[in-house]
Amino acid sequence: MKSIMLETALQYHNHTSYDPKEMSGHGLDWANQPNVYKEYPGIEPIQLSLEVLNSPSPSPLPQGGEGLKRKGVLPRKLASVLKDDAVSEIGSDSLNIDDLSLLLRLTNTLTAKSSHPGGDFYYRSAASAGALYPTEIYVATHGVKALDDGLYHFAIHRHALFPLRKGDFSNYVTAHVAHMGNKIPVITVFLTAIFFRSAWKYRERSYRYHLLDTGHVMENLTLALKALHLPFRLSYDFDDDPINHLLGLNETKEITLAMACITTIDGIHQPTKQNLDKLTETFRKASNTAKKEIDYPAVREIHLAGTPFLAQKGAMPDMGKEIGLATNSWIKISPSLNWSEILEYPDAMFNRRSQRHYAKNPMSKDSFIALLDTLLSKDFQGSDMVSSYEQSVGTGFIVNDIEGFSRGLYLLNRSDQSIGLVSSDVLTSQMARICLGQSWLTNASVHFLFMSNLDLLDQARGPRGYRYAMMTAGRWGERLYVASTAMGLGCCGIGAFYDMHAAQTIGLNGASWLLYLVAVGTIR
Repeated sequence: MKSIMLETALQYHNHTSYDPKEMSGHGLDWANQPNVYKEYPGIEPIQLSLEVLNSPSPSPLPQGGEGLKRKGVLPRKLASVLKDDAVSEIGSDSLNIDDLSLLLRLTNTLTAKSSHPGGDFYYRSAASAGALYPTEIYVATHGVKALDDGLYHFAIHRHALFPLRKGDFSNYVTAHVAHMGNKIPVITVFLTAIFFRSAWKYRERSYRYHLLDTGHVMENLTLALKALHLPFRLSYDFDDDPINHLLGLNETKEITLAMACITTIDGIHQPTKQNLDKLTETFRKASNTAKKEIDYPAVREIHLAGTPFLAQKGAMPDMGKEIGLATNSWIKISPSLNWSEILEYPDAMFNRRSQRHYAKNPMSKDSFIALLDTLLSKDFQGSDMVSSYEQSVGTGFIVNDIEGFSRGLYLLNRSDQSIGLVSSDVLTSQMARICLGQSWLTNASVHFLFMSNLDLLDQARGPRGYRYAMMTAGRWGERLYVASTAMGLGCCGIGAFYDMHAAQTIGLNGASWLLYLVAVGTIR
C-alpha cells in the first residue's frame, strides 16, 4: 500500500478515524488468518512448572487462585493489591524459576476454550480487540535460580520458555532504557506487538489496538508485581533499535512497546552498550504469522515517527484540563469502604471476559465508587515518568443508571480525587450509535471515557507520546475489566467508533479525541 508519511499522533489518529459516510465493509481472509502463537522451529522450549497453580494435569488452563502460592501473599482482594505499596527487598538470588512461572501466568494466560470446526480456540486473561492477541512477552534473566541467565520468549500456549540468547544482558538493558534507576534488574519483561495480527482485521487503525492491547497486558503484569510485593520500574522509553535487536525481531513485522524491570538491592548496574550478534533469520521469521501478510505503511510510519523519545522536552500537560470539558464544581470522592468483591485476585483476572449482556438494573453506589477508586489508585511504582504517563490521558464517564448519581457526563480529576458534572445530557444511546451501532451499550450503567489532546501531546513528547496515552488507556481499561469481574459486574472495552462524532457528542475541543470507551454495568 502507498506510504502516507505520517509524522504526528494527531495526523495518524485523524487518518485512521472512522466516518460513517466513508466506511465500506471489508471481508476477512479467513484462509489467511494470523497464527496467535509464536513458535521457534528447531528450538526446544523449557517447560515451566504448573505446580504453583495447583494444576492436576498439563492443561494450559489455570485451575484457580487457591493454588497460587509465593511466600503466602496470594490470593488477595483486588482492592488490597491496588492500594498496597509494600515492597519486598530482594537480592540478586532471591527469585527462582517457579517465581518467574507464577509471574508470567499472572501476566497473561489461557483462560477459556471454544470449539470450532477448524479446531479449539483459547481466550486469554488480558483483553484483546477481536481476540487477535498481538502482544508477545519476552524475559531477560539475571541470577534467577534454576534458570541460566539469558533471553527467553514466553510461549503462552505451552506455558514454556524458548531460549533465544545465552548470557547476562542486565547491563545492556539498563544502557538502553530510561527511568530504570541504578539497581540491577534480575528480571526484565519486554512487551512487543506483531503488526499483522491486528492489521488482518483493523488494517491501518490497528496500531491503536497494538497499544491498547499492550496496555491490557502491562496492567496484568503490574497487578502481578504488586501482588507479589516485587520492586519494579516500568518504562515506555527506550532505544528502540538496540532493544528490538536484542529480541531478534523483524522490525517491519514486530516491535517492542513497553518494558518492566524487577530490581535488586545488592548491586549497581554498569550500563554497557555492547555489540550483540544478530540472531539468525530463523528467529526473525518467527515474527511471521500468516503465509500472505499485507503491509499497512501508516502503522509502521507512526511507530517509526515515535522512535525518538523526548523525556526531557518539558512537563506533560494534565489532559483532563486540556480536552475542552469543564465543570462548575468538584465533589471529593472518598475511598470506597466496600468493594463487594465476590472473587479474589487472581480469580477475577482468570475469569475476566468481555460481558455485553447488561441488565436494566442500576449499579449500586458502592460498586461505582469502587470503580472510581480503582482508577484513582496510583498505578506506577518507582518511575520518574509517573506524571507523564498518567497525565497523558483525561478521564470522564457517562452515568446512565447508578444509584445516587444524576445521569450525565462527568469529569474525573485523578490528582484531586474528585468528580465534576459537565452536562446533564444522557448520552449513552448516542454513544451506542457512534460505536458502530452496538445497541447493547445503551443498557450499560456507565461509559468510562479515556481522552487526550493529541496536539498538546505531540508538542510535549512528540509522536512517541501517542504510546503513552494509548497504553495508559489500555491499562486503565484492563483494571476496570478485572475490578468489574471481581464485583460480579460486566465490562467491555470499545476501540471502534466514529471518531469525529464521538468527539463532538462528548464536547471535546478540536485537538482532542476519544481514545477508548469502556462500558460497565450489571449483567443478567
